[in-house]
Amino acid sequence: MSYDPDNIFAKILRGEIPSHKIYEDEHSLAFMDVMPQVDGHCLVIPKERFRGLLDADATVFVHMMPVVQKVAKAAVKAMAADGFQLRQYNEHAAGQTVFHLHFHILPMKEGVPLQPHTGKMVDHAGLAVMAQRIRSELT
Repeated sequence: MSYDPDNIFAKILRGEIPSHKIYEDEHSLAFMDVMPQVDGHCLVIPKERFRGLLDADATVFVHMMPVVQKVAKAAVKAMAADGFQLRQYNEHAAGQTVFHLHFHILPMKEGVPLQPHTGKMVDHAGLAVMAQRIRSELT
């Protein structure tokens, strides 16, 4: 399957859809997931057009993984989490719903389960507050 330049993340990168940005550099963008499964659930995407891990040029990870690590550290601290999950899905059969390479960062607290993915967006004011908290922990 090919990359769809009209996927929601491509639209976010072009500024056609707003997002709650956490971090951005010339290669990557990190922002809040609008359908979070835990408080602080955020995403890191490359600015290059890749559908998933298998079609990505390996050099993208040289730039992207330090951003994933940086944002994960900040999200864990900002959410007072005990750890985090890092998730990455490839193709529909594996649970991928947006076909632009991305990593999910899910700050986890002991005894607090993930919420099911309902497909419903949460309150944007709350996401803005969480994004600010995470941004304030970036080093």
